[in-house]
Amino acid sequence: MAKIGINLSTGSLQKDEIIVGIDLGTTNSLIAIVHPETKKPIVLKEFNGSSIVPSVIHFEKNGQITVGDLAKSQLELDPERTVFSVKRLMGKSYQEATALKDLISYKYVADANESAVVKIQMGDLFYTPTELSSLILKSLKERAEHILKTPVNKAVITVPAYFNDEQRQATRDAGKLAGLEVLRIINEPTAASLAYGIGLQNASVENNETVAVYDLGGGTFDISILSISNGIFEVLSTNGDTHLGGDDIDAMIVQHWITQLGVDEKILASDKSMMQMFRLKAEEAKKQLTQSDLFSGLIDKWTLSLSLIDFEQLITPMIERTISCCKQAFLDAGLKKSDINNVVMVGGSTRVPLVKKMVGDFFGKTVNDSVNPDEVVALGAALQADVLAGNNKDVLLLDITPLSLGIETAGGLMDVLIPRNAKIPSKAARQYTTQIDGQGSMRISVYQGERDLVKDNRKLAEFNLKNIPGMPAGLPKVEVGFLINADGILVVTAKELRSGVSQTIEVKPRLNLDDATVEQMLLDSMVHAKEDIVLRALAEAKTEGEQLLKTTEQFLQKNSQFLTQAEMIDTANAMQALQLAITMDDKNLVQEKTEVLNSISRPYAERIMDMAIAEAMKGKSI
Repeated sequence: MAKIGINLSTGSLQKDEIIVGIDLGTTNSLIAIVHPETKKPIVLKEFNGSSIVPSVIHFEKNGQITVGDLAKSQLELDPERTVFSVKRLMGKSYQEATALKDLISYKYVADANESAVVKIQMGDLFYTPTELSSLILKSLKERAEHILKTPVNKAVITVPAYFNDEQRQATRDAGKLAGLEVLRIINEPTAASLAYGIGLQNASVENNETVAVYDLGGGTFDISILSISNGIFEVLSTNGDTHLGGDDIDAMIVQHWITQLGVDEKILASDKSMMQMFRLKAEEAKKQLTQSDLFSGLIDKWTLSLSLIDFEQLITPMIERTISCCKQAFLDAGLKKSDINNVVMVGGSTRVPLVKKMVGDFFGKTVNDSVNPDEVVALGAALQADVLAGNNKDVLLLDITPLSLGIETAGGLMDVLIPRNAKIPSKAARQYTTQIDGQGSMRISVYQGERDLVKDNRKLAEFNLKNIPGMPAGLPKVEVGFLINADGILVVTAKELRSGVSQTIEVKPRLNLDDATVEQMLLDSMVHAKEDIVLRALAEAKTEGEQLLKTTEQFLQKNSQFLTQAEMIDTANAMQALQLAITMDDKNLVQEKTEVLNSISRPYAERIMDMAIAEAMKGKSI
């Protein structure tokens, strides 16, 4: 396919307002627009033809900050003041960041005010990953304004499909800090499908295709299955791994050399410049081995070598992990491999020949790598920006949420309001009530995951709905509503319908779990499906039993004078037996003792109810 070559500095693109598409990548970032005359998406390039901006930031000791190629040149010379792969720290806790310590040469610490949050230290100054990302976005904004000769204030920014709410919020906040109004957060594979579907191949939006987008970037992997029909781009399923990408390939190569050469890892870890030399040589080897059978190089006293055979042996397990994600995506979409018309390759790491071969073998067809994999996501973001600008009314994008969302109910159970693979934007609501007389507040705990018990899922947020008017248990009606907006960000509302008391929050998840657990949730839900069913049934039985004990106790306190001594003794014995059963993990036993107490209390409860009705009706006729 011929490349579009247009001089963007002529002034022909000057408009009152331009909405740009931005691929904020782990390794490199790009910015793109849809040309107002050709209606084609194009990546903005400087006169030297460069479209890629390395996602690297260097802090001079005099306070000056550089971004891009100049900053990348400082990785070996001044590694402790040069930040790279900051996207991998977005939404991460300090504990999670320690898993990346072998890749990072700069200093990071835990926030003094919020110990869970990681911050990067540069001298006496501290930066969050969001603030650092904003510096990259600001550089891209300035680059676009220089090329287009017009202000740029609005953007669509892409994120990995498996980014959670915290990471999406951080990306939006980074755009705001950079002086950009972020109109939409869009998933990277979805953006790529837009570019392939309508932007680059002269394809009609009336074409009907099912597309698999395989996106292996610098720090993350995503697979998305999409249906393209009559201009509607519908995401059927998505899967992925937020700890899998080109950085990990580089780390494997470095570890291979360390083992091969007998390098003292402690010495290497203490020498940040040397560590960066190894990492950059690994990146160079990876790229060279896409076109040759052998890499050789020098670092100080060490001679480095890596054959294509050894390289492919190193990365095969990693590629197999991506194939496992592809299999799960098929299951979720309810499709067979033969249903796929096109396999789109996205991300710089897909240039590796073995990746193309293994993915092609899995899908049983030649993969589509006809477009620069570094650029296609930015091009798709530009197309989405064009849709939001109102210039393209023939396209509708239907994305999905990758994991189920719900709240904790009695017994520690997960009550799902929005199931995984639900279309976004999406809205759902359900009513709940109180368990205690006069209960003045209700705790709403929001979770993400596929397990029946909330302890096995990821906690996103928690808040209390306060000032509920005092009413008997079961009388208040609290409606909990979930809304996932077009950015995939969750808004939770709780409202007591009788009084109108309400509270709304935009969920900003807690950083209390490693993101690696998120990718395991779907697998765990299948592996533990039978176990989860048993646990849910037990929890429900215990909750029912506890509620019956509480109700019976309250009833006896008010009406004991109307019961015979035998009824009181039988009730006490049944309550004691049920209390004992609840302490055991035997659902059938709990249900049996619950039914025994019900059968004992039902006759006298009905008798006392009849007495109350008779008293109320005394002197009245029907």
